[in-house]
Amino acid sequence: MAFSIGATTTSSRSINNGVTTVDCHKQVRSWRLLRYLVALLIPTCNCIEQKEESFEHKKIMRGAASTTSTITGTIFGYRKGKVSFCIQSNSNSSEPILLLELAVPTTILAKEMRGGTLRIVLESSCSYNKNLFSTPLWTMYCNGRKVGYAALKLMRSVSVGTGVINNEQDNELMYLRASFQRVRGTSNSESFHLIDPEGCIGQELSIFFFRSPR
Repeated sequence: MAFSIGATTTSSRSINNGVTTVDCHKQVRSWRLLRYLVALLIPTCNCIEQKEESFEHKKIMRGAASTTSTITGTIFGYRKGKVSFCIQSNSNSSEPILLLELAVPTTILAKEMRGGTLRIVLESSCSYNKNLFSTPLWTMYCNGRKVGYAALKLMRSVSVGTGVINNEQDNELMYLRASFQRVRGTSNSESFHLIDPEGCIGQELSIFFFRSPR
């Protein structure tokens, strides 16, 4: 089932043309804007804490054999639902490299983002013979705490932008497109790091994929 986020709207969706609709490359000046967008959707975050489970993170080092490139990443999620993460080779690509529905609800993500730093680690123990991103299910850790599982979703095309979309159920969809540095470590590890509009790779958002031995 295709899912499209973009300038074209259907009868069930309309784009807010107010201050929350911004151009990613011209108006987004810092990662603080994304936290602001989430705060608009969730003025008060009175969410139930999920059970914390410490994660002894296996460091994914950027060794001499690692390679880097720049891709387009999109984070989006309904105010009353969970967050998804989409990876595309570039902003014009109609075929996503990966689309994951993350275990963390939008309310939990908003709370974590208020701390200024967000680290998401996705770990699996599937066969090494498969492509890393073909793994259907990932154990997810958010800032060191296990929050559940991320599931692979199948989509034919995704068009992305930045802003807020409303629907008939008054359940806003927040989405942000930005450039990420893609770091390929080994066939079992990759990571993605947010590049801010000034071209700097900061510490605000990093997503790690790690396949461990069975």
